[in-house]
Amino acid sequence: MIKVLVVEDNERNRYLISFLLKGDGFEVIEAFCGEDAVGMAIREHPDLVLMDIQLPGIDGYETTRRIRASPGGQNVPIIALTSYAMTGDRERSLAAGCTGYVEKPINPDTIIGEIRAFMRNP
Repeated sequence: MIKVLVVEDNERNRYLISFLLKGDGFEVIEAFCGEDAVGMAIREHPDLVLMDIQLPGIDGYETTRRIRASPGGQNVPIIALTSYAMTGDRERSLAAGCTGYVEKPINPDTIIGEIRAFMRNP
């Protein structure tokens, strides 16, 4: 089973993406802030991370950098899943270490396919 760490502070967004992932057979673990996400990534070794950028405490950019710097964190796909959709936001996400970038609001009919497209072994 593919383990996905969902890093999202908004309860509704977290519920929706977790519901869709679980419905497609993924194991889901959740973090509400960047600090928790770094610890969970180190302990749980997820196969994929979905990273909100606007988080309380450290933002998603810094959270991504810290996960990348942790043991085993270099190879996990990290997808920015964010409402930041201004010019340069995709580039900032990729520069911080994200593998991909998906804008919110998500489309429930296509998001699983988008996520799988970023994974090495979908």
